[in-house]
Amino acid sequence: MSRNANTELLESARKKFARFRELSNEFGEEMAWETMLEGFPELQKERMGPLLALPTLIDGFRKSIPIFNAIGMDMVAVDISNRGIDAALEIQKVCPYLEAGNEFGFDIPCHVICELDMEATRRAFPEMEGEILSRQAYGSPVCIFKYERPAKQES
Repeated sequence: MSRNANTELLESARKKFARFRELSNEFGEEMAWETMLEGFPELQKERMGPLLALPTLIDGFRKSIPIFNAIGMDMVAVDISNRGIDAALEIQKVCPYLEAGNEFGFDIPCHVICELDMEATRRAFPEMEGEILSRQAYGSPVCIFKYERPAKQES
């Protein structure tokens, strides 16, 4: 299961890199970025919506750990909620995109994969903020993503 899921992830990433390269060459990077985002926020809403509907972000991120681990990413989630802010860190110990990005001439795959994911998430969930704090592509031992939103009021 894990090997098959990882293969599917890498094939999907290769398609994204190839499509982004093709669009960038034809229309420029900015237009490629916007074209790649078409329909992506709706997909993020479908994928992440059920997890983000849970009472806290950490609840959703903890439920997603088996999904990420099944594709070989080795994820850890940390609750950093504080001062009325519901917040979590998503820590990925394995970046499967580094090698796939290199195949298409991207030394830093973050723009095509992670930054695109973050922007789609921001558009899908405007109440939530996301930020990439650490990137393996820049020499860090892990990738760290921070997500936050106003804490839900208990009724």
